[in-house]
Amino acid sequence: MRHFEMFLAVLLAGVGVASVQGQQRQNAANVKRLDGSTIPAAQIDATVNRLIGAAKVPGLGLAILNERKIVYLKAYGLRNTEKKEPMTPDTVMTAASLTKSTFAYMVMQLVQEGVLDLDKPLYQYLSDLSEYRCCRDLAGDARSKKITARMCLDHTTGFPNLRQFTDDKKLSINFEPGSRYAYSGEGIRLLELAVEIITGKDNKDLMQERIFGPLGMKRTNMNWEERFESDYADGYDENGKSLGPERRKDDSAVGGMQTTPADFALVVQGVLQGKLLNKATKELMLSPQIAILSKHEFPSLRTETTEENKKIRLSYGLGWGLYWTPYGEAFFKEGHDDGWRNYTVCFDDAGIGIVIMTNSANGEGIYKELLETIQKNTFTPIEWEGFTPYNQAK
Repeated sequence: MRHFEMFLAVLLAGVGVASVQGQQRQNAANVKRLDGSTIPAAQIDATVNRLIGAAKVPGLGLAILNERKIVYLKAYGLRNTEKKEPMTPDTVMTAASLTKSTFAYMVMQLVQEGVLDLDKPLYQYLSDLSEYRCCRDLAGDARSKKITARMCLDHTTGFPNLRQFTDDKKLSINFEPGSRYAYSGEGIRLLELAVEIITGKDNKDLMQERIFGPLGMKRTNMNWEERFESDYADGYDENGKSLGPERRKDDSAVGGMQTTPADFALVVQGVLQGKLLNKATKELMLSPQIAILSKHEFPSLRTETTEENKKIRLSYGLGWGLYWTPYGEAFFKEGHDDGWRNYTVCFDDAGIGIVIMTNSANGEGIYKELLETIQKNTFTPIEWEGFTPYNQAK
């Protein structure tokens, strides 16, 4: 509790400045919102500082995009409450499932080049799936031969999210592949294996060659590097207890990416600007593949449905969630891991986007107000995504 009181004191003192690199960036005095109004930088700062204090979120990185480019980039609060070290736009954080959409961005390059066919069953690239350690549980299930890259990217494989969260800890197909949406990290894991076999390269190298390098992401990697030690964040649980940095050693496309608010903003800027993909491939990536009728995103295999999100045409594209508003299509992705809560949502027609990265299990509780205040975005399916506002949590 004493640490958190010190953290609040630092906040009130105005912490939230960028690193030396970040201080050279110029932030817009006013940011354009979906309805055409603008919000001044001072109001953005006041809103973020108030919310992270009220929700007990130690630190937050924020990027805002207008006209398809980053116009506002700032960090608030602390990356380490014990040492009272400020968060910066260049602080390395765990991307969690933001990794999946970045991986999809890379995979779509392979699709564009004809290296990977979205609808060719993956077993045809891999021979017998059950020969691979990750897929041995699928031996004898003929449905495994129906699974394609498209199904992995739009989360219709029938796999659980992660097998370690199932009762038997085994990989299983729970419904006819392609028939409905159920978020699955296991599907991304299978596609990652296929991509590595097809290209003969590790995913880490592919991501560097095709995403991080071309977009200028200088402080991002698929696992931890010693150079990150100069500026990294600790993750914190709901009670403000430090979980430390993850320092991931694996390069999993499911959630291994180590990145910064500044660097991940370059990913969404790249997508908005149509970098690395031609127009047709970008449109394919952001086109609905499957309508989402589930009442909640998680637990992913629940069968309860709702009509509530039909009005926004909630659906999934290839690596990105989608919905429609009076301002056009939105594409989004969340990142959720122990001590880390991240979110991005962009409006392609309007050229407006936002990246929110936090080092706190409480981060999701402030998304609703941030989106409504900074973007005038009242359309995000907050309940479906499970983003209960901090002042409504039980």
